[in-house]
Amino acid sequence: MSILGQFIKKQFIDVIQWPEPDPNLLMWRFPMADEEIQNGAVLTVREAQAALFVDEGKAADVFGPGRHKLTTQTLPLLTNLKNWDKLFQSPFKSDVYFFNTRLQMGRRWGTSQPVTVRDADFGMVSLRSFGMYSYRVADPQRFFTQVSGVTGAYRGEDMETQLRNLSVTQLATAFGTGGVPFLDMAANQMLLSQKMTELLAPAFADLGLALDSFTVESVTLPDALQQKLEERMSMNMVGDLNEYTRYQTAVSIPLAAQNEGGVAGIGAGFAAGQVMAGAMAQSMVGAQQAPAAAVPAAAAGAAVGTAAAAGGAAPADPAQKLAQLKNLLDQGLIAAEDYEQAKAEVLKQLIG
Repeated sequence: MSILGQFIKKQFIDVIQWPEPDPNLLMWRFPMADEEIQNGAVLTVREAQAALFVDEGKAADVFGPGRHKLTTQTLPLLTNLKNWDKLFQSPFKSDVYFFNTRLQMGRRWGTSQPVTVRDADFGMVSLRSFGMYSYRVADPQRFFTQVSGVTGAYRGEDMETQLRNLSVTQLATAFGTGGVPFLDMAANQMLLSQKMTELLAPAFADLGLALDSFTVESVTLPDALQQKLEERMSMNMVGDLNEYTRYQTAVSIPLAAQNEGGVAGIGAGFAAGQVMAGAMAQSMVGAQQAPAAAVPAAAAGAAVGTAAAAGGAAPADPAQKLAQLKNLLDQGLIAAEDYEQAKAEVLKQLIG
């Protein structure tokens, strides 16, 4: 077949469109093969789409949603690249790329490794965080030149890793410049999300993307540090160790009174508890505030008293037991009915 016959048989493209876009595709090249675009052809761009004409790898004209008739007037940049004159009437070849500009929602981000930052309460601390973000293609020409390039299709999954790494990189900056201690971050996640959006928006724009939203759902510590924090919170909840020991003793007295001879040893046990609580409180404030030997000596004396009350030595004098019971009653550590019951047991042992 002659060259003229091949030219006559060559098909021309009259309609260019992306009728059924894949929602996971960010960019799709219209299949051209050896066909040429007819002068005056119709370009149909649907909502949430954009079209870009590319000539020999160079981006030219961009079209938004609508129905466009392709002429030298509607393709000024492409006309300039091809050096067409105003009387251009012949078909032409050019690559046409469609872009999905709808919002890409529900994208996950998170720290694969803890991020070490300086904290106002704990000093240096390692934090983990995760959340969600959404974006869209806002500048098709920049997205083509910076990200997708001359390829047949570009999927959103292809750049998820890059966007997540970009988010984590800015996370350390947000933690460091936010000035919010870790213990207050749970109540300030909205402010942290806004800070992250401000930091990430320019980086997304450099890729031709618009960051629509960025949310921080959780900020946590690694397991080892979380356990230490819970221990510290437990100590804060206990508060005054002396008062906590008095409370535990008062709660245990009714139970001890149900056993024969159980209340008689409470006095010594209470004294030992007071000494131990004092020792723990003193060690938390600083051992230098009291002589080093005071706590061991007192603890040893209490241990001897406890052993004697438990039956390791000679039984205590009944009169002394009654005096201890009366002292506990006067201090309000036992109820009157518990006192009467325990006194009856001591008198029963005394009388026989």
